[in-house]
Amino acid sequence: MSGSTIVALAVGALVFLAALVLFTTARRRDANSALSRETRGRDRPNPFLAEEEAEAEHPTTGREVERAAALARREPSRELERVSAAPPAPYVPPDEESLGVTRRQFFNRSIVAMFGLGLTGFGAAVLAFLWPGLSGGFGSKIRVGKLEDILAQIEDTREPFYVPEGRFYINPYPKSGVSKAESAYSPAVLPGMEAGVVALYQKCVHLGCRVPWCITSQWFECPCHGSKYNRVGEKKAGPAPRGLDRFPVDAAGGTVVVDTGLVIQGPPIGTNTTGQEAEGPACISASGGEH
Repeated sequence: MSGSTIVALAVGALVFLAALVLFTTARRRDANSALSRETRGRDRPNPFLAEEEAEAEHPTTGREVERAAALARREPSRELERVSAAPPAPYVPPDEESLGVTRRQFFNRSIVAMFGLGLTGFGAAVLAFLWPGLSGGFGSKIRVGKLEDILAQIEDTREPFYVPEGRFYINPYPKSGVSKAESAYSPAVLPGMEAGVVALYQKCVHLGCRVPWCITSQWFECPCHGSKYNRVGEKKAGPAPRGLDRFPVDAAGGTVVVDTGLVIQGPPIGTNTTGQEAEGPACISASGGEH
């Protein structure tokens, strides 16, 4: 027997089996009751359904149910029976205990309330962190004090006026350098220079170290890698790519207000508007270490 003959016989057998399954399914659907075997098994203990099945000559088929429904839709004489209106139900006052809060409801509502309070506190903390200007400090406008008092303290101590909450130094700016500063600096910082002060960000522009003041050289000298800046933050030595960044200063009315929410990039290398050189020994060596 060849392979093609075997394939033909197999296909014929599959077609015969498929036809047999379809015929058996159709026969069962027509001959059996409209209800499934599982449903009839569940309803068998019901005495009312048992009596109805006993009175019937044969089980109702699905086709008979469909035919009866179609005939019922075609008969025009069949009308709906009127149902008399039921009398209104008497009013029964609600139970006070059912209206009250159960223990489970109390605990559930308490948990939801505490969860809501926790989320509210967390949200307030996030807002305070993202918008520090709402609570003052760095990122907002800081009122430093009287201009005369600040300049007097700088002259007495020979050190910049440091404002820790704003992370900046205030140093005097000579009026003789304002004309040169107009071509080297942003217009945002010129009003402060014209008033005689600059506000310098404490962070080194090289790698972000805090730059301290060297009282002997009268320069800012970074202890991390040896970058040096003069009194007004212009770069003098080291690997820093520019001068110290700074903040706008408003000295109207003799009161110094520094806006730490706006960081102005420092002047480029080679800027020297004041001509100030080191006034004594450096605190940091050229390699970055202290003397």
